[in-house]
Amino acid sequence: MLTLRQIEIVRAIMVAGSIAGAAKLLNVSQPGISRTMKHIEASIGIKLFVKRSGRYTPSEEAQGVFRQINDVHRKVDDLQIMLTKLNRGHDVELSIGSVPSLAQVMVPRAVVAMQKLYPELHFNIELLKIEEAIDYLMLERGEVIFMSYRLDHPSIVFEPLSRGKLVFIAPPSHAEAGRDSISVREIARYPLIGIDPNDPYGRIMADLFRQHGLQMNIPIKARFGTTVAALVERQAGVAVLDSFSIAGMRNDRLRVIPIKEDTHFQTYVATRRDTALSGFAERFIETTRGIMDRHLD
Repeated sequence: MLTLRQIEIVRAIMVAGSIAGAAKLLNVSQPGISRTMKHIEASIGIKLFVKRSGRYTPSEEAQGVFRQINDVHRKVDDLQIMLTKLNRGHDVELSIGSVPSLAQVMVPRAVVAMQKLYPELHFNIELLKIEEAIDYLMLERGEVIFMSYRLDHPSIVFEPLSRGKLVFIAPPSHAEAGRDSISVREIARYPLIGIDPNDPYGRIMADLFRQHGLQMNIPIKARFGTTVAALVERQAGVAVLDSFSIAGMRNDRLRVIPIKEDTHFQTYVATRRDTALSGFAERFIETTRGIMDRHLD
């Protein structure tokens, strides 16, 4: 049986018409080509070439062999083309789910980074609420979900993604807007625009106040962090939000003030326990993790 390398050498001699020409095509030594050619002919018991007018041409009995060699070469070329397209993401769609707090800024930044690596890769990004997360994975609508909290489910694996932190946001005209930092107790003096404390995402903010024995006064509730930020921009009040949600917002529209106490929390990537991730999904996770880690620094 001929190896692909031997097939390549035989075809190079056929194309070039000489040992020297084949060696030049393959960028190897002439003696190496000669030795391989003699070994091939001895192995298969057929003389593949005859020399006419100083040029190697396929022998009569080897015509069928050369037709097969050409077919193999075309198939190898087709395989290389397919692998090249796959390496660029051609005809591949990566489906990713994300909670809104990560989907607004972090996931889009990861998509842009992935486009540079795989310019032909397609993306399908879905914003998910907690009640949609399990079905999204179990019904195989996507491979991965980026979440700011974790659930308990026997068929879903939650692995740490990146750590986030909470910040205080206020409109530029607010009394606290010029501060370098603010304490949780000082924040608790103000009515807040916030997420329902019973919501898993809202619980991240609510836990900060519970840890310090403080009550949150939330006269305005909103479902998503982007809505909270928009309300703050329009001077409807102040809020505590995660830094991922407000990343990249212009400083002339709201002030982002660090909180003195430790406000770090863990984000997660959720996948199905019984399904292996595609290489594109694994790369997307690592890309997103890197972007989120750098944002926190």
